[in-house]
Amino acid sequence: MTPAAPTRGRFHDFDVAMFRRLAGWHAPLLDRTLPPLTEAASYSRLWLGLAGVLSLKPGATRRAGVHGIAGIALASPIANLVGKVTFPRDRPYAHPVPHIRRAARRPDSSSFPSGHSASAAAFATGVALEAPALGVPIGVLAGLVCLSRVYTGVHYPLDVMAGIGLGVACGYAAKPLVRAVDRAVSLDRAPG
Repeated sequence: MTPAAPTRGRFHDFDVAMFRRLAGWHAPLLDRTLPPLTEAASYSRLWLGLAGVLSLKPGATRRAGVHGIAGIALASPIANLVGKVTFPRDRPYAHPVPHIRRAARRPDSSSFPSGHSASAAAFATGVALEAPALGVPIGVLAGLVCLSRVYTGVHYPLDVMAGIGLGVACGYAAKPLVRAVDRAVSLDRAPG
């Protein structure tokens, strides 16, 4: 009798199978839109830009942008400086992904967890906690960024799921920080 494969082996096999399934998926609209979207989210540029726009309107909208950035301030170093060092994992073999949708820059850091996904989820969670109506469109955008990491061939699905979990937790954890900023500078006031 052959012993059962270790749990880590089963997770990896499942992850590789899901990655291959997504690699074989063909959606022309996503082929054109997800590679530039994943690039825009690099270094949190997309989220910083959105936070800048949100900061123009005082009150809950401005607090939403601040909360989103505070979530990223927690999630990004945990994902990139702790997670990737603690859990080294090779990136997926991108060959099955059509060339048109492969990421322009292939990262050489560990695949686990996805830093893009952690930042996207942290920003979306922070925004949703302060301005629920904005949480829906920002959440959809964040979801597309997370999907783009697998779709462009740079992460396995479980890397992305771990990043999302980390990001949501950091979005919630940032709430006291946002309250302290609000007390210090009153995010409800109009500039002037």
